Amino acid sequence: MTGNEKILQALKSAITCLESSTLALDKKDENSFAHNLWHVAAELEYALFLLSITFQNESDLSKWKLNPEPKKVDTQPVLAEVRNLLQGSVTHILNEKLLDAYRSIYIARHYIFRVQEDLAKKKREALKKK
Repeated sequence: MTGNEKILQALKSAITCLESSTLALDKKDENSFAHNLWHVAAELEYALFLLSITFQNESDLSKWKLNPEPKKVDTQPVLAEVRNLLQGSVTHILNEKLLDAYRSIYIARHYIFRVQEDLAKKKREALKKK
């Protein structure tokens, strides 16, 4: 299996887990939501790792890194944006635009981290109330 095939497989797995997490969120199943979100993050990390080893000059990657900081994390729209970014990255991989794919996956991963942080914060606040 080639590197691009492994990346595509990781992205497809991430999209599947993202869909599962959205369904769990709709059902208000926080445990399943968190579990699937973790898998999305793991698959994105793996895809980024595989992409990063294909680049010879890492300085190209560090020049543009952007961590979008939404003021408030509204989960449903963020997950929809992640889905769009991942579907776009699949297209980029298929068109051999690896740097564009890396950018999309990097931003999607950051959004997933923000949702995970928000979920953890809500759990901590719920525990404090008990």
